[in-house]
Amino acid sequence: MLPSRPPGEDHATRAGEVVDPDTVLTRPAVGEAPRIISTLRLPRRRRGREIVAVLDPVRARPLAGEHPGEHQRSDQQVVEAAAERLTAFLQPGELVAATDDGRLRLRLRREDRDARPERLQAMAYHAVEALEALDRREGDAPAVLDLGVGWAPVTRSQDAHQALEHAASAAAESVRQRDLQPRQEGHHLRVRRPRIDRWSTGNQVLVATVGAVVVPYLALVALSLVGLDLSGVLYWAIVGSLALTAGMIWAETSHALDPPRPTGRAGERPRATAVIAAYLPNEADTILETVEHFLSLPDRERGPGGRGGLQVVLAYNTPFHLSVEEDLARLGEQHHDLVVLKVPDSTSKAQNVNAALHVADGELIGIFDADHHPMPGAFDRAWEWIGDPEDPADVVQGHCVIRNGDTGWLARLVAVEFEQIYAVAHPGRAALAGFGIFGGSNGFWRASALERIRLRGSFLTEDIEASMRVLGAGGRIVNDPGLLSRELAPETPEALWRQRMRWAQGWFQVSLRHLGPILRSPGLTLRQKIGATYLLGWREVYPWMSILTWPLLGFLAWRDGGLDLSSPLFLFITLLVTVSGPLQTLAAYRLATPEVRRHRRWFVQAALLNLVFYTEAKNLVNRVAQLKQLRGEHQWVVTPRTAGGDA
Repeated sequence: MLPSRPPGEDHATRAGEVVDPDTVLTRPAVGEAPRIISTLRLPRRRRGREIVAVLDPVRARPLAGEHPGEHQRSDQQVVEAAAERLTAFLQPGELVAATDDGRLRLRLRREDRDARPERLQAMAYHAVEALEALDRREGDAPAVLDLGVGWAPVTRSQDAHQALEHAASAAAESVRQRDLQPRQEGHHLRVRRPRIDRWSTGNQVLVATVGAVVVPYLALVALSLVGLDLSGVLYWAIVGSLALTAGMIWAETSHALDPPRPTGRAGERPRATAVIAAYLPNEADTILETVEHFLSLPDRERGPGGRGGLQVVLAYNTPFHLSVEEDLARLGEQHHDLVVLKVPDSTSKAQNVNAALHVADGELIGIFDADHHPMPGAFDRAWEWIGDPEDPADVVQGHCVIRNGDTGWLARLVAVEFEQIYAVAHPGRAALAGFGIFGGSNGFWRASALERIRLRGSFLTEDIEASMRVLGAGGRIVNDPGLLSRELAPETPEALWRQRMRWAQGWFQVSLRHLGPILRSPGLTLRQKIGATYLLGWREVYPWMSILTWPLLGFLAWRDGGLDLSSPLFLFITLLVTVSGPLQTLAAYRLATPEVRRHRRWFVQAALLNLVFYTEAKNLVNRVAQLKQLRGEHQWVVTPRTAGGDA
């Protein structure tokens, strides 16, 4: 289980004492005078590779008429005491101290791995734990802490004073994001802002299709002309990649046939909170329907003694006023368990969810998109996992079901695809690899775990990124296909392209950021590391490997004057790959929810479309997404929603 923050006193070693913003003393032995061991003067240029960091501890607890942009810093004495405790986590030559304006200022060594924000992130978590333990206000539970974390290096082009200024600016941005994530600012950063238009996307599609075929083909021909024939190596690489992918599909499918179920040991559910994150210009048509569905759930009923119940928090942002906001405000006045929270400085779903933590009063928090309709009793079932006294989970990811599959062929295709994902792939992979993933919606968190992990808006798939941090922190994520929530599928190819492009690029971001740390983590098992390698590594490589079949076939036809595909191994692998997709579709049909399973024709059509074009279309999306990420394009495009729809 993910370690929660200590409810009382912090147990960190009190290795130093802060006497002013620039001086740290040793704690003297009995009868001896304190001895100054270091001062927090800004480093000189020649002191070596160092960074300056600023931690800005603020609290925001919006009440009626307030919004989460109104912050209040922790008391000066609390910050000084926290600085004292943080000295226990410093390395030789590093310093920490409280400043006069209630911030924490650090100087850390910048050596290879330490130059990355991993160590500063750890220091931020230590600071949060210390501040939570110290800031216990009488008669009032401590509000959620938003710790701004900013840093900047001391370089030849940026002296220590400039670095401190940039670190403070970055900490202010971190506060606005509410995600506890270290940020870096300064003129030393090279920020690429490429021009993005239809022409650039068209070029990327061309590179990912024609270029991915023509360039390898020409390379094979050129190498052959100089006496180096690599077709055999490429042949075995392709055969191996196809075999690996098909084998994993079969393994996941076999493990999904016996889906996990709660043990029933959890006991009575405590108070829960449903957080609905919405960007209203795109979701104004469906938000009222969604809120009313949540208000009708039996989960809202309290048990004996007032225990249980459900708080509904709608956390939304909008760049301009909409008439639906007035309707939402009226609903908030009519229902005391509904909190309508406008987040004016938000630009992402992650910021909306993080802001909702300030008003959430449940021990169990469910996160939902604006078109989701969870099943009755969803919070009770989620608590069966999280409240299990013997094997508790930190996060439970449910089964997302498409409810507008009858609106067109594309929605039907996505409806079957979601059954393949949530009924087969996710639970099968979790059983196989020893960890699940949070999918962004219909996910239920232990409140203390979400408060510590937060969601990060700097990632296009903040859900997958949070999943990897839960895994790295020793937490447990469960995928439960019996925990249902119904949502809307994109109804046009353009909307689907944008949605999947964001997903694919977000996965690539997470792979670049987290695969290395996961493989180096001493706390993860070999099974989990292998699963993470396939999930984050192979899924990025395979789309490029799969398309190499065409240049190889073209080269063999050029070299031999024709094709001989009679190799038994090649035929076996081709058959295995061809059958794997329909096999997964058949398993999805068997495990699908009744309202989708009753449409047998949908599954037959989906199997055929996958064989003909859809699988390669998804591979194309992955290749283009990688090109966009490498080019520096980081657009967030929200999928538009329309109300209604039933499977």
